[in-house]
Amino acid sequence: MQEWHGWRTAAEQALYGPEGFFRRTEGPAGHFRTSVHASPLYTTAVAELLGRVDEALGRPEELTLVDLGAGRGELLTAVLALAPGMPHGRAARLRLCAVERAARPAGLDGRIEWHDTPPDGVTGLLFANEWLDNVPVDIAETDAAGVVRRVEVSTVDGTERLGPPVTGADAGWLARWWPLDGAEPGSRAELGPPRDAAWAGAVASLRAGLAVAVDYAHERAARPPFGTLTGFREGREVRPVPDGSCDLTTHVALDACAAATGGEPPPRLLSQREALRALGVDGGRPPLALASTDPAAYVRALSAAGEAAELTDPAGLGGFGWLLQPVGPACAGPGGPL
Repeated sequence: MQEWHGWRTAAEQALYGPEGFFRRTEGPAGHFRTSVHASPLYTTAVAELLGRVDEALGRPEELTLVDLGAGRGELLTAVLALAPGMPHGRAARLRLCAVERAARPAGLDGRIEWHDTPPDGVTGLLFANEWLDNVPVDIAETDAAGVVRRVEVSTVDGTERLGPPVTGADAGWLARWWPLDGAEPGSRAELGPPRDAAWAGAVASLRAGLAVAVDYAHERAARPPFGTLTGFREGREVRPVPDGSCDLTTHVALDACAAATGGEPPPRLLSQREALRALGVDGGRPPLALASTDPAAYVRALSAAGEAAELTDPAGLGGFGWLLQPVGPACAGPGGPL
């Protein structure tokens, strides 16, 4: 029997319900690869950014790193491994908080806290890597008469149909951020208010520091005309069906999320390529002379250069958007962490 829902409701159940995709034993890493899994250089860059936030804040008594959308704790586990080499007593002041709606994984280091919502009033760095794309949203589509309607989906097989017109706050959001007036029939948009609210709430959990969202992104001047909804299962892109068998994701209107925080101090939007290069991740090849003087070091440097190139490739991971929102004056402006 077909059950019809808007995509937001259907995806919420499929991703986070009792049998949802993100509650499965293998975790997200069993189905897709993020920058965290691509190279330890990414963890090193996050640790470098955390250090810069620490310095900008004047080395607070407690420095917190919040990993929002933590998967199975891979990023924080890797940062913890780097902690002994951190300067200025940072390791002793460091608090690590994973935020994830799935249950705490067995065997996770006890020094890593596990929360289902961001802890309030922390000082430090909130880092949300590929989190916002999994905050479920509704889909809108223009019908043959030019009316923008909600798309309804069957939770059984992913069949779609057009539902009622988009009205109210969602219509206002579309007019500002993803206009469909005059668009051809079949044109689509993803309704961003739930993500704007989720991001604003995450930023509000910081007392002082820097909030960073990293995700597939687009901006108002270049929205995809037919949307970006897709699924992933076991490393492959698949048809999106909200039955719990696959990831369901859409790219993020990061410019709208940026505006949702009120803009003070002003946010910044960068590409991952720009951000990682500013944090010291460089895909340049090592000098060939090193191959003759220290072959092992040359091989290691060459491998690192390949990993850096993957992370900063503008046609791949390097094309991700980074939204940086300072909280408080210490991490704002040209003298900020990034």
